[in-house]
Amino acid sequence: MEDSQTKATISSRLQTIKQKSGKTYKQLAEETGLTNVYVAQLLKRQAQLKPQTASKLRSALPDLPEELLHEMMKPPLRSYDPNLIQEPTVYRLNEAVMHFGESIKEIINEEFGDGIMSAIDFYCSVDKVNGVDGKERVVVTFDGKYLPYSEQKSEHMVSRQRQK
Repeated sequence: MEDSQTKATISSRLQTIKQKSGKTYKQLAEETGLTNVYVAQLLKRQAQLKPQTASKLRSALPDLPEELLHEMMKPPLRSYDPNLIQEPTVYRLNEAVMHFGESIKEIINEEFGDGIMSAIDFYCSVDKVNGVDGKERVVVTFDGKYLPYSEQKSEHMVSRQRQK
């Protein structure tokens, strides 16, 4: 598993390649068939590049060396810098989720039942739209699979079934 220093070095190299290409995350997303946030996750080493997508990313970023492509195909160290919360955009996103989170939870429970939204079977995108006043607006979409909580019946526990 890569350490945080290795991750930072690889991520920095990937960001340099992206910048050199002159392409936006949106353009890279269109060329790879991924969401713009997932492309950013790949280039930050927060997501694993799948073999079926590697050739598309290579076409979109021709300067991407084979060694980095192979590094991106390894399971990443999914982590974050705890100081990141001080970055204004990240702080405001956190604030929005904390402020609206309880109401979002209530609606999820009302619409689906007792459960949560997956952050693993999950899609995220960021889009720009014009508001009714003509000003630019940010649209962040979280699209996660619904996961119901299970009633914990001892008879369903595989570990207990093996003990018999």
